[in-house]
Amino acid sequence: MSPFTAEDGCPAWSAVVQLEQGQSFRWGIRADSREEQDSWGIVTEIPDPLSASQYRTFRADHDHQVERYYLTHCRRLGANKRYVKGKSNPRIEFACRAPHAADVQLVIGEPASGYITPAGARVQASYPMIRDDEGVWRTAPTDPIFARFSDWDHKPYMYRIVRDDDSVVFRSDMFARCQIGSGRKDPASPTPGELPWDGTRFDLKGTKSCSVAVDPEQVTELLDEGVFPETRWLTEADFWKDEFDPARPVPTNLSDLIIYELHVEGLGFGKKKPSTSEEAPGTFEDAIAFLDHLVALGINAVELLPPMEAEAFSWGYGTSHHFATEYAGGGRDQLKHFIRACHQRGIAVIFDVVYNHWVEDAERSPDLYDSIRDDRNFHYWYEGRDEDWPVNAHGRHNGGYVQNGSSGRLPNLRDEGIRKLFTSSACMWLTEFHVDGFRVDLTQAFHRDNVLEANGQSLPLANQFGTKFLREWVRTVRFVKPSVMLVAEDHSDWPAIIQPQETGGIGFDAIWWAEWYHNLIGDSQSNLDSARLLHVAGQGSDLPLAMDRLGDKIAQTAQRVVYHESHDQAGNAIYSENGIDLASARTIQVAVNNVLVDGTRFWAEARTRAVAGLSLLTPGVPMFFMGEEVGAQEPYRYHDWIHHREDLLAMRQDGGARLFTYYQDVIGLRHAQPALRSAEVMIVQSHNANRVLAYRTWQGDEDFLVALTLNNKGFPDGYVFAHPAIADGLWREVLNSDDARFGGGGMTNSALLQATHGRINPRLPANAIIVLQRETGR
Repeated sequence: MSPFTAEDGCPAWSAVVQLEQGQSFRWGIRADSREEQDSWGIVTEIPDPLSASQYRTFRADHDHQVERYYLTHCRRLGANKRYVKGKSNPRIEFACRAPHAADVQLVIGEPASGYITPAGARVQASYPMIRDDEGVWRTAPTDPIFARFSDWDHKPYMYRIVRDDDSVVFRSDMFARCQIGSGRKDPASPTPGELPWDGTRFDLKGTKSCSVAVDPEQVTELLDEGVFPETRWLTEADFWKDEFDPARPVPTNLSDLIIYELHVEGLGFGKKKPSTSEEAPGTFEDAIAFLDHLVALGINAVELLPPMEAEAFSWGYGTSHHFATEYAGGGRDQLKHFIRACHQRGIAVIFDVVYNHWVEDAERSPDLYDSIRDDRNFHYWYEGRDEDWPVNAHGRHNGGYVQNGSSGRLPNLRDEGIRKLFTSSACMWLTEFHVDGFRVDLTQAFHRDNVLEANGQSLPLANQFGTKFLREWVRTVRFVKPSVMLVAEDHSDWPAIIQPQETGGIGFDAIWWAEWYHNLIGDSQSNLDSARLLHVAGQGSDLPLAMDRLGDKIAQTAQRVVYHESHDQAGNAIYSENGIDLASARTIQVAVNNVLVDGTRFWAEARTRAVAGLSLLTPGVPMFFMGEEVGAQEPYRYHDWIHHREDLLAMRQDGGARLFTYYQDVIGLRHAQPALRSAEVMIVQSHNANRVLAYRTWQGDEDFLVALTLNNKGFPDGYVFAHPAIADGLWREVLNSDDARFGGGGMTNSALLQATHGRINPRLPANAIIVLQRETGR
């Protein structure tokens, strides 16, 4: 094939083939890249739900027929540059998918307010759009008003859509790279008791605001210039040219990561909105200032809660626009500055992405985008026709929608265009933002859990297309960036999730494994099959603990992301125990049954160090939620987190200093010793009555013994570990969580320990973890 530059400025290839008219054909391509040779270039599967085949079909009907395949739709839909031969300046094209619309117009809004009312007030200008055969509406390519992209840069816009019943609605662009609103108010539906919208974009919900045309090939020179639109810009090449420091390489192997889960808006402790007492969320500027703390801690990856446009001041799991960055956190350019700052410090960046549902309040974005009928609500999966289901109190025929155990309805994954929207957005994050990996939210919602909203009936077809989507998504992002690190939050135990696609799997690198949390900590559910060690220990008794159940999980942590705290469990999970509804809590609170006072803090910190150390030293990929390293204790709930932020930097200098030092030492030990992240592990003891668990882990000549106890009394005269796997020789203690430097009681093993006939007898403190390393050559 012959290379050329497509009208959108992207590289493209073409071939001319003579074919007999009236015949149908299949076609595909093979492609070479810098990373891989001779790979199959069609990432999209055929429509058959039971087939994973990847090819395109067409019928040759006339001369000069053109068949096209787009790897992504990143620059096909939305507001994009179009390069015209013979002209130095690109024009702009707006493209909106609305297959059921009777008419679509581009409308321009006010920059100051960023808002167009549902009735169309505040519209500054409007322009007709033309429909193509695929239901995509585009601005006229010959209209001189669109001749210069630069004339439209940072202009706010929406689409005026005449739906199939002649009703008129104003909708934002589902491919918009920016939503102008950065507040939390919906002028058309104010929250009772709140102050009125102040008429500015700073007080307006991004999900309700205008979209904004932006140039993806330009980045702001300054982190915050203080004006909109900004005036000082760099090209992409100039902005990213000093992205990496050879002395601090960014890790590219998932097994080498220690992940810090970060909610950017949860930073900014004490910030207030200007001239008000209302608390303001943290921004990427705050996150950049926080990086020195993370470097000192020793982590080498941050996992951001979804930074895409979502509900105002939220965790981000109700995404409305998958190409836009939540402006309340600083917007797209500040995010690029943050990622560059991470890479300069040797820190990889992983995004949480959410495709299993749309934002709950989806009016103005995907809901009923171009039709009044639920069965033509093309962004959502819908079964049957409106007439098949009763009308609810809001006049909607909800019965045909699909639920899947997430926080909303399933997107219409039967539709290649919807699948392509999600895969395209991921590719944009990889190419334009240089993201290193993704964690995909609740993947079982795609392949297992789809049911009809009307009656809970399982919907196998939706599960099949959900599986198809996961394959396409993984295949596409790996085609664009083979080194991308991919994690699936999956609770189904389906082995295909981490099996290669070449052997019939989905192809993720690892699973985000809640089962580890439930066994190690266990305060977010009352499943008796889980060990729930810290939850039970925190109640203060000396009863036996199910150490053996946790021991069974140690070897299974390979290809798993394991954690002793995540956003889900930091106060958000509700469970029932003995007929009482309880809520999960931060680790240091669980350690003393939520009675953290001066008299219990010693116990709380000791148990916290013990379980955190074990989680950081398994074969899995360790992760923990922000604040754990300094003993954050406030519940971090999805609905009121902004009122429970803690000053993590101040805590590091005060009451959290010793815990921070402990985290530094454990993380440093893991980085320095590959054997401590090896999949070669063997349990050498699990004693439920003594509350002791120990395992050996090794790689090559390096050999370690890791022992955890949650016994409330130590073993000052030694605790015998006996197992044929314990090699004879001298062993040296390299970590002891009871060290006085960490706030412990100081029961350590300062002298070398002799192992004989598979027996070793170290001092074992109460509520502690110790790590012994065999002395090689002795």
